[in-house]
Amino acid sequence: MTDSPSDAGMPNRNPVADFLASFDGDVEAAIAALRAHHGGSRAPALPALPVRPPRPRSGDHIITVSDLHKTYRMGRQKVAALGGVSLEIDRGEFVALTGASGSGKSTLLQLIGGLDKPSGGSVQVDGVDIGRLSDAKLSRFRNQTIGFVFQFFYLQPFLRLTTNTEVPGMFARTPRQQRRAQATALIEEVGLADRSKHLPKEMSGGQMQRAAIARALLNRPPLLLADEPTGNLDSATGASIIELFERIRDEFGTTIVIVTHDESLARRADRTIRLSDGLIVPQGVVA
Repeated sequence: MTDSPSDAGMPNRNPVADFLASFDGDVEAAIAALRAHHGGSRAPALPALPVRPPRPRSGDHIITVSDLHKTYRMGRQKVAALGGVSLEIDRGEFVALTGASGSGKSTLLQLIGGLDKPSGGSVQVDGVDIGRLSDAKLSRFRNQTIGFVFQFFYLQPFLRLTTNTEVPGMFARTPRQQRRAQATALIEEVGLADRSKHLPKEMSGGQMQRAAIARALLNRPPLLLADEPTGNLDSATGASIIELFERIRDEFGTTIVIVTHDESLARRADRTIRLSDGLIVPQGVVA
């Protein structure tokens, strides 16, 4: 299988396995801790931003999730991360997935992005049932259709900013001159033109996150997925990243789905989908 550029540099570890190991195999205690854990990993609160009116929904679905289940098996034990989630997201929507730690929101995002396989149910992205794709086809589909932005950036430490931004184009076999031009334009778009020759270690956290966003957009994917994109940033820098997401949606028509703990960030989205215990919380119900 050829890794997509979004997967490059990601550690090949199972965070659920690591977490359960700290409970000496007591799965029930681990699940209780996951359900009860509301602090510690919270992203810093963003400064108050004016709430924008949501865009009317078009009914043109780019994401359709049907009865999605995900269970992690640890020997004879099972940890249910999702218990039957169904949802639809329209083209051009900006949607926030929220909920306490362990609620299933990051698992849902990973399944939508094809970074993991569901235990049951289906995920359709841009009309394609991604669960039916081979690993090779799924990797190509992700590269062409989905951009990923993670909390920890995953920039290649030995590549300068312009080359880092070009990586998805390398996997897509875009001609070098074309991908260089696209990378240069995106670097300027995210406000990093004066950092094009810098290595990641020479940039601030906010600059690295902007660089990661530029990289995710190189192949002009219709869908951008972001997992806690402001989690490692100070509040003012986090606010600027959210404004950048809004501008990307407005200028490129990109559908954006973010996972966040931060209510200020979530209020900037067109729609919030809240999860609790692996299920979607109906609107009007307090989780």
